[in-house]
Amino acid sequence: MIYHVVPLTEWDADPDRPYAPASLAAEGFVHCSPDEATTLAVVNAFYREAPRPLLAVLLDEDRLTARCVWEAPSPAPPPGVAAGTLFPHVFGPLDRGAVRRVSEVHWDSSGRATGLI
Repeated sequence: MIYHVVPLTEWDADPDRPYAPASLAAEGFVHCSPDEATTLAVVNAFYREAPRPLLAVLLDEDRLTARCVWEAPSPAPPPGVAAGTLFPHVFGPLDRGAVRRVSEVHWDSSGRATGLI
């Protein structure tokens, strides 16, 4: 199981089609995370200013039709993520049939992501 972070408005924009974020066109893959703790670290490093509500979509990588490759982050993992952690990169749109759960990112009063609800 892997996680992908996305604002609700983007996730709901075209619900009858596989989800293809801008990173797929720009970088050739969809950024994902290996677990909840890493997902929260990624949110705190890169998504604090993203539109809310912010979702974490849990995907069964075996149900994706696109290739998923586990790779090292470049240039380095975000703060709070151990060196050597590999990140799943999906080289195609995310199939909605691969979704196992959609959670909302919970924020504390200082604007830090603290959990998924």
